[in-house]
Amino acid sequence: AAGGMASTASEIIAFMVSISGWVLVSSTLPTDYWKVSTIDGTVITTATYWANLWKTCVTDSTGVSNCKDFPSMLALDGYIQACRGLMIAAVSLGFFGSIFALFGMKCTKVGGSDKAKAKIACLAGIVFILSGLCSMTGCSLYANKITTEFFDPLYVEQKYELGAALFIGWAGASLCIIGGVIFCFSISDNTKPPRMGYSYNGATSVLSSRTKYHGAEGDFKTTNPSKQFDKNAYV
Repeated sequence: AAGGMASTASEIIAFMVSISGWVLVSSTLPTDYWKVSTIDGTVITTATYWANLWKTCVTDSTGVSNCKDFPSMLALDGYIQACRGLMIAAVSLGFFGSIFALFGMKCTKVGGSDKAKAKIACLAGIVFILSGLCSMTGCSLYANKITTEFFDPLYVEQKYELGAALFIGWAGASLCIIGGVIFCFSISDNTKPPRMGYSYNGATSVLSSRTKYHGAEGDFKTTNPSKQFDKNAYV
């Protein structure tokens, strides 16, 4: 019973961690600041440039922002297209992982037997791990592009720094991976066979075998073994 409660508690913790990570990963898609223009080397800053996966914007010194959506998906840079696909895949996988987790947890009434629920919980863990890896790869790819341009001395255009969305995406990816690993380890607790209690029935077995032997011969009467010996037999 204690092992079952510990397994249920670990599944609840894994579910909360994974869902929190999935929410953070999902929040990075509409977040504005994937990259922000750097103020390194500039004395007076008159405008701030920033961009995400969908648009690029500029904010002047008065706080007014002017944004322009990317005109064509096919004309985008390759890394932006890859990041879009990876982040959308991460959100989709996290959605399906949360559904599998609800079916596979012990505290829910759906999903079938304990062995079937353990397999579903393990599947949910694998899906959450894949979601976290997709988000981690997408954010790292975008960050690599920013840092490569920043440290390139031959790059003369506007340079950028890492935005808040990247750190949120990395945090969410880490939580998804941690929750998925806990789900995968919970299958070992759910598939352990229950312990059986064994009682010693040696005397009964001897008595029953002796009774069967006398009954099979037909010439002997079944008597109580304790009455077959007189008092001198115990001296």
